[in-house]
Amino acid sequence: MKNQHAFATQAVHAGEAPCPVTGALDTPIYQSTTFVSVNSDEMAAVYGEEKFGFMYTRYGNPTLRALEEKLAVLEGGEAALVAASGMAAISTAILGFVGEGDHVVAARSLYGAAYNFLNKKLPRMGASTTFVDSTRPEDFEKAIRKNTRLIYFETPSNPVLQILDIAGLAEVGRSNKIPTVIDNTFASPALQQPLAMGVTVAVHSATKYLCGHGDAMGGAIVGTKDYIQGLCHEVLRDFGGVMSPFNAWLILRGTHTLHLRMPAHCANAQKVAEFLARHPKVERVNYPGLPQHPGHDIAKKQMTGFGAMMSFEVKGGYEGGKKVMDRVNLFARAASLGDTRSLIVHSASTSHRAVPREQRLAIGVTDGLVRLSVGVEAAEDLVSDLEQALDF
Repeated sequence: MKNQHAFATQAVHAGEAPCPVTGALDTPIYQSTTFVSVNSDEMAAVYGEEKFGFMYTRYGNPTLRALEEKLAVLEGGEAALVAASGMAAISTAILGFVGEGDHVVAARSLYGAAYNFLNKKLPRMGASTTFVDSTRPEDFEKAIRKNTRLIYFETPSNPVLQILDIAGLAEVGRSNKIPTVIDNTFASPALQQPLAMGVTVAVHSATKYLCGHGDAMGGAIVGTKDYIQGLCHEVLRDFGGVMSPFNAWLILRGTHTLHLRMPAHCANAQKVAEFLARHPKVERVNYPGLPQHPGHDIAKKQMTGFGAMMSFEVKGGYEGGKKVMDRVNLFARAASLGDTRSLIVHSASTSHRAVPREQRLAIGVTDGLVRLSVGVEAAEDLVSDLEQALDF
């Protein structure tokens, strides 16, 4: 697809065309590990990348290729690479820039597994990370060292919905000749286009909004052709975090409705957030669509919608948060996000239970913090469910 088409058209058509052999309109699932060459010369040419072709799914697959081409168009990048999970994408993207002796500047407010990778796994490889508590781009710049090779962040962040200035951080990276990587999972390319704002690479847990139906796991990396090709050759093939063809097909199916689902998610979330902000049992709501959110103005500038993720602090602390979890009926007690169904999690007793309390509080994960992934059900039913859950 050409880039002059609207996002909705790209979501449906980019990267996909009818099968030239059968005429199948939907992209086939090439559920094969191995691909045959007609003779030894062709096999050698494909292996040597002198001729386009497929040889082994860890090196490439037609179904994966279709998804990669679509995601590159949707994010406005030159190329994309898909991986087995969001964390496979995050770790692969980071390792494409960072090696022994290198340094990373990262936001403090990050998805827990990404934080652990930067804080615990990279040091084993001889690299280090400085975590920045501030949202100010100039504070990220102050943390840069001579050996800094990457600036890594996410916005909105998980689970406290911190908003960072994408264009400002991209400028810090450019002015210091340091690449920037953003986790764009919470927003999706339907709501936020970081590469157009100057960010070098966008990563996703494709398990979430890109899939949208809670039935396929995957990750994605979008950037320049040279960078993506380097990841293919030097990182993903060797570490082996390759997406399955069936999951790629499921995520392709999900992208067809991304432009339809996200406005519905956002509209519901706004209503839920406004209800929670008025409720006497709720001390604070973290949702960038609320004017009182400290990042509201920046989010309004860089997002076309405020997303469907939020968190709120229940009065009563740890036990108060658990009570809400136990009393909901429509919201599913589940740790993921981005599903058409609404999900709820009490962070302190689940995703962040292994984090020392002082560290957890420092990043805003309070004892009573509850995170919501607002689905596409009727908003009035979601509000009603939370209303009765908070009646304790």
